[in-house]
Amino acid sequence: MAVWTRLSSDQIGSLQALLEIADQVHPDLPESIDVFAERVKLFPEGCLGLVRPDDSKLCGYAISHPIRARQPPALDSPLGEIAPAADQYYIHDIAILPGFRGEGLAAEAIRMLLNVARRHNYQTTCLVSVYGTVPFWARFGFVPEKADAALAEKLTEYGEDAVYMSRRDGSFT
Repeated sequence: MAVWTRLSSDQIGSLQALLEIADQVHPDLPESIDVFAERVKLFPEGCLGLVRPDDSKLCGYAISHPIRARQPPALDSPLGEIAPAADQYYIHDIAILPGFRGEGLAAEAIRMLLNVARRHNYQTTCLVSVYGTVPFWARFGFVPEKADAALAEKLTEYGEDAVYMSRRDGSFT
């Protein structure tokens, strides 16, 4: 079975593989390798790679980092830095190749990321649900939130079915 490991900014080969996974899993939500590399550099603790134990090939990834509450980053845009006043944890993406789904690996990654949020004392964790995945995220305590005008505008770039969701820390273990 594949295992989650921490990504590091010196794993350029892994980042290229990560980009290929992103392009396959999220063809309508493209992001550049520079965006992924920056996230890994700025907050490596929140960036995971799913690797096959037999050949260490990447078969999934999870990217997360702190943000200002209710201010998810624009797609394919650099952060520049983790905002000093960041007050919410953000799951940017979890992507797993189809052949590795159904083994509980996404749930394992979510638990790992929520533990990062707890270690840094974030009261809430948020994400943008795409591709009709609201029921999936709800299993982990995430609930849809009403978007104000600014957030609603930002969500449009994530697709018609994009939903901003959040959860209080400690509501899922």
